[in-house]
Order: sequence, then structure tokens, then C-alpha cells
Amino acid sequence: MKSDYHLSVLLNEVIEGLNIKENGIYIDATLGRAGHSKEILKRLKSGLLVGIDQDDEALSYSKSLLAEVSNNFQLIKGNFRDLDKIVKNLSLERVDGILFDLGVSSPQFDEDYRGFSYRYNNKLDMRMNQSSSLTAKIVVNTYSKNDLIRVFKEYGEEKYANSIASNIVKYRNNKEIETTFELVDIIKKSKPMKELKKAGHPAKQVFQAIRIEVNDELNALKEGLNKALDVLSINGRVAVISFHSLEDKIVKNIFRERAIINGNRINDFKLPDEIALPSYDLVNRKVIVPTEEEILINHRSKSAKLRIIEKVR
Repeated sequence: MKSDYHLSVLLNEVIEGLNIKENGIYIDATLGRAGHSKEILKRLKSGLLVGIDQDDEALSYSKSLLAEVSNNFQLIKGNFRDLDKIVKNLSLERVDGILFDLGVSSPQFDEDYRGFSYRYNNKLDMRMNQSSSLTAKIVVNTYSKNDLIRVFKEYGEEKYANSIASNIVKYRNNKEIETTFELVDIIKKSKPMKELKKAGHPAKQVFQAIRIEVNDELNALKEGLNKALDVLSINGRVAVISFHSLEDKIVKNIFRERAIINGNRINDFKLPDEIALPSYDLVNRKVIVPTEEEILINHRSKSAKLRIIEKVR
């Protein structure tokens, strides 16, 4: 089942937070179905929008959608962890704004053949970049028990990582695990009834963990975010929407490191104009979350958190 339907999370807050200039250069590092990008492009007259995505289907759809607005855009197939190379290859010196929307897009969840969702039965895949070699099937069938436990605990914060990993190994000794529903069934059998009765799908955390492992999402985020901050122009901004605590912690820590000078306390040995000042400033000290109205319209926005930082010197 293919789908291109996607509701952009925190759309108004992102557009306002990026403080878009009509002649500015903006990068949507996670293009998806171009919901945010379309609104950015509408506000550009002589500026440029650059969209980056690993997914060929997303790039194809977005190209048609954005062309309805204007031609002031370029789309790049790639990973935002290579942001510095992408900027250099486009002969751009500095960028005025960069957006990271870290959620898996609705079409990727809804397309059962991609294997992202525990709600549809299909082959285990979970690759955002379909040309990548590592798949969810490989992770589930070849990782050692200890490696599976590590992935489930670190990336899914899964309480029952040990029993789930043990049962995966036991199951695959007789038969290769091929489908999402096979994995869901193993996960359900690995948890006590009291857990299965709780709200939320019992496979959610394990599927999240495997997806992060397959796409190396957290390492890519650390690399891409630091490179984004390095290519910003003065008064340029980076906006990041995260959807779980692991992502938000990385964003929060990197932003804080850039916005604070360690040991920068006024003392008797330095004049005020000699004290080092940070090059970045947090635009929102308090994290921005969706309104109740948005959550009602789009339940997938419920866990979203938006943080914005600006280069000030």
C-alpha cells in the first residue's frame, strides 16, 4: 500500500522559528513529503531551498509538489550527516536556516512494504535509504543475543530486552524471521500479560530500536547537527523536531554546548569586553510542543518536541 499523505508536525511553529528571509538560503535536511519545505519555499523570492532525503520516492513526490510553488529549489539524495559536503558541492558559503524533522514520515509508516510498522504484515526492512545494505531482517537474524539486547535497551529503552532477544535467537534457530508479524508475535510472547494489557503497542520500542540501528540514526544526528551549526550564517537558525527522548537529549546537549562558554564567569582578572561570549543563542529556552488541537488532528505529533538555536556572532 503506497501513500503520500503526510501532515507536517509543528508547521507554524517551525516557519515562525526559522525567521525566513525572502533572499535567504534554507535547507530541509529531512525533506520527506515536503510539507515544511513547501511553506518555506512560498516565502522565498530570490532565495534558495535545498531539500535532502535518502528516499527516492520522497524526492520524486516532493519535486512535483515544490515545482507548483516555484523553481527556487534543489533536491539532493543523501544523508544529513554529510551536510558539510552537500553545502560545499552546491558552492554555498553559508546557510540562513536548517530544519531537521526527525520523525519517520507518515507514508513510510503507512507503506506496509517498507516494513517500518508493526501494524502491517510485510517483510522486515526499515531502510530509509533503499540502497543501503543493512535491513531489519539482517539485524533480527544475524545479531548475537548480546547485540540485540544492547540495541533494544539503548535505542528502545525496552524493559524486556533480555527475554525478547532470547526468544528471537530461539525462534531463528528453527526458522528465519522474515516478517513484521513474526517479530511482533515473538515480542508479545516475551512479555508478561500485565505489560500486554497496557496502553500502546507492545512492539513499539523494539521496532523503534531496530529502525534506529538499521539507519544509524543517532550517530547521523550528532554528525549532521554539528555540521549544520558550523555552516550557519550570522542570525541563521537551526530548528529540530524530535520524537523520542534519545533524540531530544542529543539535540538539547549539542545546543547547550554551543550556547554556553565553559568557565565563562566574570572575575577580577578580566574586563567585561574581554570575556568570551558564545556564538549561539537558544531561541526557545523551553521546548515547544504541539497544541491540543494539533494532537487531535494528528495523533503522531503527540511526542514531538521543537528546539531552535540561532548563530549570533
